[in-house]
This record gives sequence, structure tokens and C-alpha cells, in this order.
Amino acid sequence: MVGKYKVITLCGSTRFKDAFLEAQKRLTLEGNIVISVGLFGHSGDNEVWENMDEGTLTRTKEMLDDMHKRKIDMADEIYVINVGGYIGDSTRSEIEYARETGKKVRYLEHE
Repeated sequence: MVGKYKVITLCGSTRFKDAFLEAQKRLTLEGNIVISVGLFGHSGDNEVWENMDEGTLTRTKEMLDDMHKRKIDMADEIYVINVGGYIGDSTRSEIEYARETGKKVRYLEHE
């Protein structure tokens, strides 16, 4: 909590950009501080990856994954954007990390 506001980090595949934006708006209007992804690599921010060599791509992906875990560290809970029940490997890792660190895990769609 920051003041009276719960902090929620959004997790999920960046292919679900619209669902991320909708959840961010809704959760914010419900009175939460919402932390989201920095870019949508699978749906709209393709220019980020276009000119990267394989080594730079790998290091950037590792940095973004680590950064998102730090965002989870700052949160009281995570909110998983699991459109159609989809949860990929990175998101699964984030859910596991959140649970290991005592964070509440909620889902857009019930499992």
C-alpha cells in the first residue's frame, strides 16, 4: 500500500494490449496504483526489436523480465491478463515469483 492505495502490477502476454489498457483504466478508477509493462513487444512496439542482433535481443529480453519482477516487488498483488485462459512461460514465471514473495494473485479470467 502507498497511502490508502493498493499497488497492483499487471502481468500477461503483451499480445493482449487492449486488455492491459482496459484493466489499467478499470483498476485505476477503482482506486489502485497500477504498474504495467513498459512496452507491448507482441502487439504494437515491433520497432523496438527490428534492428537488434540476437545477443542484444537476448540481453534486452532478460532485462525486461528482471525489471518486471522488480515491479512485482513494488506491488501488493499482481493481476494476470489471461485472455482466453492463455498464460505463457514468462507470465507463469511471474505468477510463481509473486506467490513465492507473498503477493496476492488475481486473474482477469477465472482459471
